[in-house]
Amino acid sequence: MTILNILTVPNLDLKKKCSKVEKIDDEVKKQLDDMLETMYDAPGIGLAAPQVGLLKRMVVIDVSKDGEEKRPYKMINPVIIEKSTETDFYDEGCLSVPDQYASIERAKEVTVQYTDENGKQQTEHAKGLFAICIQHELDHLDGKVFIDYLSQVKRDMIIRRVKKMQRK
Repeated sequence: MTILNILTVPNLDLKKKCSKVEKIDDEVKKQLDDMLETMYDAPGIGLAAPQVGLLKRMVVIDVSKDGEEKRPYKMINPVIIEKSTETDFYDEGCLSVPDQYASIERAKEVTVQYTDENGKQQTEHAKGLFAICIQHELDHLDGKVFIDYLSQVKRDMIIRRVKKMQRK
C-alpha cells in the first residue's frame, strides 16, 4: 500500500465536485486501500478521495478508538438519505486543514447508502462521531471543507495559519 499526499487548503482541487464511480475495479480497490492506509498514518478518522487528489465519490472512515479493533468503512458513491432534525455542535478538524478546529453544527444522526468495495449496496444508520464524520467526509465530495461553514473572516484566518505552518 501507498501513503498518499494529503492536499491542504487553499488547494483548489478541494473545491471541486467529484464524479460518480461507474465501475469498481482493481484500481478503485487499490485507491481505497491507499486512502485507508493514508488516513491511519496521518492519523485521522476519515478521508475523502479529493483530499488525495482523486476527484471520485469515495470516502474511508474508521471512528474506532485507540486500542479497539479497527472498523474501517470504504464507501463508494455515498449518499445521505436521511438526517435527524436534532443537531449538535462538534469541534471538527480536518487532515486538509491541519491543526485547526472549529465548532460546526451537524445533524445528530444520519442514514447513508453506499456501495462497498465488493459492489454490494449498504445502508448504515449512524449517530454521534460516526454521523459527524460521514457528514464531514461527504461534504468533501461536493467541494466543501468544514471551514466553509465559518464566517469569511474566520475562514481566512485559518487559511493564513495553515499557509504559515507550511512555510516552516
